[in-house]
Amino acid sequence: MKNRDIDLAALPRWPAAFNQVPKWVFEDADVFELELDRVFRGPLWHPVAHDAELPNVGDYKTIKIGRTPLLVIRGDDGQVRAFHNACTHRSTKLAMAFRGHSGDIECPYHRWVFDTRGQLRACPGEAEFPPDFKRADYNLAQLRCESFTGLWLVSLNANPPPLLEWMGDLAQPVRDALGTDGRLTLLGYQKVRYQSNWKVYIDNDAFHAPLLHAAFRMLRWQGGSGSQRRLPQGHMMILSELDAQPTDGGLLRDPSVIGYLGGDAPRNKSPGQAAGSSLLAFWPLTAIANHLDIFNIRYANPVGLDEVEVHYAYFAHADDAADLARHRLRQSSNMIGPSGFVSLEDATVFLRIQQALETEPGTTFFLKGWHEGADLARTKQNDEAPNALWWEHYRQVMSFERATS
Repeated sequence: MKNRDIDLAALPRWPAAFNQVPKWVFEDADVFELELDRVFRGPLWHPVAHDAELPNVGDYKTIKIGRTPLLVIRGDDGQVRAFHNACTHRSTKLAMAFRGHSGDIECPYHRWVFDTRGQLRACPGEAEFPPDFKRADYNLAQLRCESFTGLWLVSLNANPPPLLEWMGDLAQPVRDALGTDGRLTLLGYQKVRYQSNWKVYIDNDAFHAPLLHAAFRMLRWQGGSGSQRRLPQGHMMILSELDAQPTDGGLLRDPSVIGYLGGDAPRNKSPGQAAGSSLLAFWPLTAIANHLDIFNIRYANPVGLDEVEVHYAYFAHADDAADLARHRLRQSSNMIGPSGFVSLEDATVFLRIQQALETEPGTTFFLKGWHEGADLARTKQNDEAPNALWWEHYRQVMSFERATS
């Protein structure tokens, strides 16, 4: 399905300066329509589920990529598949729950029944259908779906690149961030809708953390060494170290919530080093975040021009003892969730950016770490200038022409 044609020549030119982004790109309705086609239905992969979310035959999850609703289900053969969440008869949405368990999948409108492999098994009134009707022609529409370390990724495009080629150098950090073997168990979710364009959400930089977030100052987490990388495919990774025994300065009733128990945190460290921390962002949106003992996948999707929905999924390792799993749960939800004390202020800033777009100057700027000739692919942990590489990838995907001066 394609969006209506959009006259790119009618849009303002992209700024000539590499470290600037035009504000119109966050609020133009035609741009959003074009993004749904070129970005979200483009030749790339979107993380949609982890094995831990679908542990049993018949377990399913619903999720959206752009405006396209998907049904991700583990079939009776143990295989995970992704389908368009719509009956192939009259396009009625099938599964309404976020997660559930099903044998056969029945459409409520005309009672067509599909099995967990997406095959049409029954359709009332079939004797009066056209003579050339074949059930096999009406199986659920299936998408390309591949797994990496238990993480399932889907493409809406008929010709995505090979998955490992698309992941590039992000593959090994993702493997590490999923416990190296992907054997996770689901702890739960937190869901939020941010009142901003999806690009405001993903444009969040590492520079702001100790400046915006009070917890970084109050808990004295402003330091720390690390690095930031941007990959040609548009992906981002921030790998850093944290104090293995962080202090709360006497501010927390229960300081154990920020403790590091040495579980399978991201292994961007050598034995004996401080605890690891990583933020790995797939192009264009979904990310994996690890902080101390946390396993977190953030599935994100634009709801509209000025709203983005994020599902924070939290995990333990399958081999965790009960006390470590409980610690991971407490640390996850209290520390880095949408209302966690480390990230509490983000939602307000996203909204305030969205509310201030109709202002001058008409561009935003990346300054920290920026100078002509800078290698933005490899920078310090807390630089903001590498965000310009994400935007350059976006500009090229969207075919926006850059001004010459």
